[in-house]
Amino acid sequence: MSPTPRPPVTRFAVMDILAEANERRAAGSDVLSLCVGEPMGGAPEPVLAAAAQALEHSPLGYTEALGLPELRAAVAGHYRRWYDVDVDPGRIVITTGSSGAFLFAFLAAFALGDRVALARPGYPAYANILAALGCEVVDLPCGPDTRYQPTPAMLEALDEPVAGLVVASPANPTGTMIAPEELTALATWCAAHRVRLVSDEIYHGITYPGATPVSTAARFPDAVVVSSWSKFWAMTGWRLGWLVLPDELVDPVGALAGNLALCPPALSQYAALASFTPAAYAESEARVEQYAASRQVLLDAAPALGWDRVAPADGAFYFYADVSGSGLDSVTWCRRLLAEADVAVTPGTDFDPADGERWVRVSFCVPPQVARQAVERIGTWQRAAFARR
Repeated sequence: MSPTPRPPVTRFAVMDILAEANERRAAGSDVLSLCVGEPMGGAPEPVLAAAAQALEHSPLGYTEALGLPELRAAVAGHYRRWYDVDVDPGRIVITTGSSGAFLFAFLAAFALGDRVALARPGYPAYANILAALGCEVVDLPCGPDTRYQPTPAMLEALDEPVAGLVVASPANPTGTMIAPEELTALATWCAAHRVRLVSDEIYHGITYPGATPVSTAARFPDAVVVSSWSKFWAMTGWRLGWLVLPDELVDPVGALAGNLALCPPALSQYAALASFTPAAYAESEARVEQYAASRQVLLDAAPALGWDRVAPADGAFYFYADVSGSGLDSVTWCRRLLAEADVAVTPGTDFDPADGERWVRVSFCVPPQVARQAVERIGTWQRAAFARR
């Protein structure tokens, strides 16, 4: 029996690059990996201690489908501390990573055939999840004139209406953020046109001087907010995220959660209770200082590398650069860089199927000394590889 035809889900090229990098490492090469958004260091010590305690003293059976009540309350406390906003814990849902959060949110908020707008370049999983659910993805080409973020004018210019808009601030792959007044304009437009706004905030906490992080949950209760423990707290493999939902979506998401996942990982939930302690915040903030130093290495090196078109990198830990001056497409550029200089970065085609062949994403969630070594290798490789051009 043939499978039911569905829109194809494209492969994430970064995973192929990562596999090649791992193969080269296994063969003895000294590979510097700046290709994946994998925060360094792992979970904070208080989280590890809480996990050990839970392993010894908790049964680790099923929890509530929406997550441990005490963890939902702790997330609400986090919003009070970071954003000075009161969020009802009843609107918070704990999920299996932000990936599970997007799946639940998209299923609850959109119907088969709904049109949902996304910035391009952007994180490919948004489009792939929506397409797999039978939604129509509407690309909004974004460039330096709008800091790679969507605007109400782009939405107004669409030929047909949309049911949803997904935004990310800080964004992957560009690291750009939506200014508070621009977020207000987008949210106001969405409310006026009955468009569901979905805000990806998983990189909150990882921002740099001059950027002002604002949570959509703080001012726009009709929006869906997605966040996670993966980035700021470096808990990628713990597979734990959360949603802040409008009241009308809580029950639909609860029904989906109970059927599709039963509950989020119990051990991760008990451990995550300790992520909101002062010691865990401090450890995570110290790691952000390391990212800032590595970011500065790339900013300083960009002119010498010939990267005169780069995204601002207000937050997250990504540097998006145009390498088309090399004469190579980004996939070839990345494969040659890995094969000839043992540096792994990601081609922009993952994030922008139309123009990504010009761009690469460099992940700088590495110690500054690794970033410096990678920059030196890239510069040496470019001078040798393109000297004949």
